Amino acid sequence: MEIIQTVQPALPFVQIILSVLLIAAILLQQRGSSLGGAFGGDNFSSAFHKRRGAELFLFKFSVGIAILFVLSALLNILV
Repeated sequence: MEIIQTVQPALPFVQIILSVLLIAAILLQQRGSSLGGAFGGDNFSSAFHKRRGAELFLFKFSVGIAILFVLSALLNILV
């Protein structure tokens, strides 16, 4: 219980930072195209593709940030 009480004042700031990171990670992803499409490239073979490189990192990063955000929201409910 001591740990929860020490984290409680910083929890809103952590949630704000996580939400901004999550929004940025989601907006950088484009549905149906590769990461190159975000910078003006065109990808006609995007119907069936596998995430690689930066696109895979961005996908895993957004999933991780979403999990952390949900955990911080649950922690906020418990406090």
